[in-house]
Amino acid sequence: MIGIQRGISRIVLFFASSDVYHQTMLQKPTKAEQRNQTPTEPGIRKTAEVRPGDFAGIRDWVFDLDNTLYPRHTNLFSQIDQRMTAFVAEFLQLPKDEARIVQKDFYRRHGTTLRGLMLEHAVDPDTFLQFVHDIDYSWIDPDPALGEVIAALPGRKFIFTNGDRNHAERAARQLGILDHFEDIFDLVAADLVPKPAAETYDKFLGLHRVDAAHAAMFEDLARNLEVPKKLGMRTILIVPTNFEDTFGDVWEHEGREGDHIDYVTDDLGTFLRHLG
Repeated sequence: MIGIQRGISRIVLFFASSDVYHQTMLQKPTKAEQRNQTPTEPGIRKTAEVRPGDFAGIRDWVFDLDNTLYPRHTNLFSQIDQRMTAFVAEFLQLPKDEARIVQKDFYRRHGTTLRGLMLEHAVDPDTFLQFVHDIDYSWIDPDPALGEVIAALPGRKFIFTNGDRNHAERAARQLGILDHFEDIFDLVAADLVPKPAAETYDKFLGLHRVDAAHAAMFEDLARNLEVPKKLGMRTILIVPTNFEDTFGDVWEHEGREGDHIDYVTDDLGTFLRHLG
């Protein structure tokens, strides 16, 4: 059987650039540049459009972990993704390519691969979590500048992840930002029911006595911001650098232009600095 460490999350390919695009008089704009030149959907604002007063009154700052606090282009999640596929292949005795399809189906239908395995195959969650998070965290570069802007935010800061606490602590420690957070609300605290389930957000808000009207949530999956928006939270979608969309599964892009998104940015640190 497979041994394991802890976590759950998402899939990635990755890219690097910034929230700002450059135009040229002599060349036809790239696809990414054309996308940036197009006005954002009504109500969705980018980093340069943020003003300090937009977040006046926010007392609780809630951050997803994977591909949010650390950027997607680190490719850390690719390690987790590969180990999830390996777990499914061994547990269900499937060839790797078939296991990959099953894994992605679980992820889309149940919110996480683990949730699908638990509901349909009664897998032991601890075994799965330990295995998929047995990864190399040195892929994340320390980001002291991000730590400074998070520390400067007024009020409490939380990590709210579909992974487990051990994974969140190790990733945040590698980033150099762990000490800036009040607590980590992980999959175990959520009774193994992942985002975007409404009951999971309710548990988080109740446990920490968070007033949604005075809270902001940062996430890399648009669907995970639908419930926070309904609850009254300020919602910020974190996307890959240069707003690239050629990554992960196609369905992961669904809802990125929905009215449940207040802001979108490809650079968390720069976005937070605009609030100062």
